[in-house]
Amino acid sequence: MNQMNRPIKRISIAVLVLFVVLLVNVNYLQAVQAPSLANKPLNDRAQFEQNQVQRGNIVTSDNVVIATSKPSNGQFKYQRSYPFGAVYAPVTGFDSVFTPTEAPNYATGVERAEYPLLNGNGSQLAFRNFIDMITNKPQQGATVQVTINSKAQQAAYQQLAAQLAGKTFNGHQEVGGVVALNPSTGAILAMASYPSFNPDVLAVHSTQTAGTLYQQLSTENPSPLINNATQTTLPPGSSFKIVTSSAWYAQDVTRNTTTLVSSPQPLPLPNGNTLNNDGGEQCGNGSGLTPVLQAFAQSCNTPFAKIGMQIGGSTIGSMASKFGFDNASFFDIPGVAAAPSNFTAEEDPSFTALDAIGQHDTTETPLQEAMIAATVANGGVMMKPYLIQQVTSSDLATLSQTSPQQLGTPISPTIDNYEKQMMLAVVQQPYGTAAAYDSAAEGGLKIAGKTGTAQTGVNPTSDAVFTAFAPFDNPKIAVGVMIQGGGYGASAAAPIAVAVIKAYLASQGIAS
Repeated sequence: MNQMNRPIKRISIAVLVLFVVLLVNVNYLQAVQAPSLANKPLNDRAQFEQNQVQRGNIVTSDNVVIATSKPSNGQFKYQRSYPFGAVYAPVTGFDSVFTPTEAPNYATGVERAEYPLLNGNGSQLAFRNFIDMITNKPQQGATVQVTINSKAQQAAYQQLAAQLAGKTFNGHQEVGGVVALNPSTGAILAMASYPSFNPDVLAVHSTQTAGTLYQQLSTENPSPLINNATQTTLPPGSSFKIVTSSAWYAQDVTRNTTTLVSSPQPLPLPNGNTLNNDGGEQCGNGSGLTPVLQAFAQSCNTPFAKIGMQIGGSTIGSMASKFGFDNASFFDIPGVAAAPSNFTAEEDPSFTALDAIGQHDTTETPLQEAMIAATVANGGVMMKPYLIQQVTSSDLATLSQTSPQQLGTPISPTIDNYEKQMMLAVVQQPYGTAAAYDSAAEGGLKIAGKTGTAQTGVNPTSDAVFTAFAPFDNPKIAVGVMIQGGGYGASAAAPIAVAVIKAYLASQGIAS
């Protein structure tokens, strides 16, 4: 009898072991591997479930819907839609079933930064989803409100397109970007890039179609997928004189806007080369000494090149760092892919002379340009830019909200006042490079700004730059514009900045 029971015992033990193994495996799959399995590119079930939920809207600060989900007759219940196409692409990014990375869907921009909440799966929505489940309501994603002002954004993109459409160099489309900020908070009011793309083409339900289109867009040169407002760095030209003059003022407290600076034409450099003002013009009255305010407003190169050699590359570099150059942490902005700007302190004074006027290897983004102008407008205090204003659930409960944050104080109130006066002179004085946009021409609106025209040594047409803020007495908006191959900053970049400023102020009921 015992001999007969022995095989049964062995079978029972084997079955028990198998049950234990099965139990361990099930728990391991659900507790440990569930997230990675859910995110496998070939996991059609996860992809299917995510596209069965009505993804939340993305709306501007003035409640214009720029990304939404519409009922679909295809394999998924909803289809993502971007009503304004290329205009808001740098803001929204895109959501696609295409999977170039280890994720069930591929997304960029705000679509990626707030993916779980937009899709209704964020932990903050757990209770809301539970209530919806027991009341038999469909799960719905949260609404993300961005800081963008629709009027400023439309003006920025339309002006960029008008300036750059069809403009090429060596067969490649020239690029440009615009960023507008609220100086007192850091809220991004506009962020436009050219060339851009229509996110709708990547929101199709065919992974093959979306993948093919994504590859085409990503391999174009330049790629429309790149946000030229925050990722592309170009030489700032004379707009960098804001940084150089700030470093010069900080070095000696006796200096002010009336201090005379040496302004030869031309300027001999230590390496045997010479540096000229634009068109070989004399600075000021041609005496060789010019008040720094007039040298700045007239955008003379030789005085600031001499200042650069006088104070040294490390001094300028220290000030540039305070403004955010070479500092990636300044540009850690949810929903925004941003590159830091670049300044290298050179030992060779001839290179420092060029760096001081925004040439040589100094580069920055339109975002950096806007941040510098915003800092001057805000009394010398630099605010951290942000794009996502708040997130609300379907029942209008606030899930998250961004609070303004200071990044630092690059310049003192005294120096800030000097910079304000110099930027105002650029526009308001007859010798200023942007005098075409003085208050008389703009219906009483006082704009303060700085032009930049940067020779790259590659493209025979200069890059155009303009950074500005307005109204001068109570700044509400700061703008940075950079146009590759645009020519003069005053004629190519300044009109764009002025259009964005006027569009935004009009939307706020502030007469221009």
